[in-house]
Amino acid sequence: MTPERTERLTNVLNKRQPDLTIVLENVTDPHNISAVMRTADAVGVQDIYVLNTILSNHEKWGAKSSSSAAKWLTVHQFTNAADCFIALRKKFNKIYTTHLTADAVDLYGLNLTESVALVFGNEHGGISDEVIGLADGNFIIPQVGIIKSLNISVACAVSLYEAYRQKATAGQYNTPQLTGSLLQDLKKKWEM
Repeated sequence: MTPERTERLTNVLNKRQPDLTIVLENVTDPHNISAVMRTADAVGVQDIYVLNTILSNHEKWGAKSSSSAAKWLTVHQFTNAADCFIALRKKFNKIYTTHLTADAVDLYGLNLTESVALVFGNEHGGISDEVIGLADGNFIIPQVGIIKSLNISVACAVSLYEAYRQKATAGQYNTPQLTGSLLQDLKKKWEM
C-alpha cells in the first residue's frame, strides 16, 4: 500500500463518528440501501443496521448506487426488532424513528451531537408499530409540499447531513472518535 493510500485511510478513519448510526427497517430496494450507505460513508458513519423482519436478508447491495460504500462500512443485519434494539441500546443513547405523529419533533430540533440512531422505514409502509414502540421518539423532516414523504435515500441524506452540520459545528470531526481495538481492526480490514 502506498503512503498516500495509507494516509487517506487514516484521515477517513479519524473522521468516523461511532456515536451516529442509521437503521433501515424492511427497505425492499437494495439500490436504496446502497444509496444510504454512500451517504453514511460520506458523513463518517461506520456502522449501519439493516432490520429485515418481513424480508430475507440482503445478499448484496446495488453496486452502482453505493460506489462500493459497503466495503468501508460495518453492516449489521437483524431479522428480529427486539434483538436489533438490544444491540442499538448497547451503543446509542437515543433512538428516533422517522414517523409522522402529533408528538414528532422537527429534525432540526434534535440534538444529533449526542449518541443517536436514526431509524427509517420501508418505501411503502414506513416504520412498523413494533419499532415505533421500541424507540425514544419520532422526528419529521419539515416539508411544505403536498406529498409528506421523501424517498428513503433522500430522507437519510437530509438527516445525515443535518447530523454532519451539527457535529462539525461542535468540532466532533476535529478529534478522532474511533480508538483502541476498533480503530486497529478497521485499519487492518481496510488495508487488505
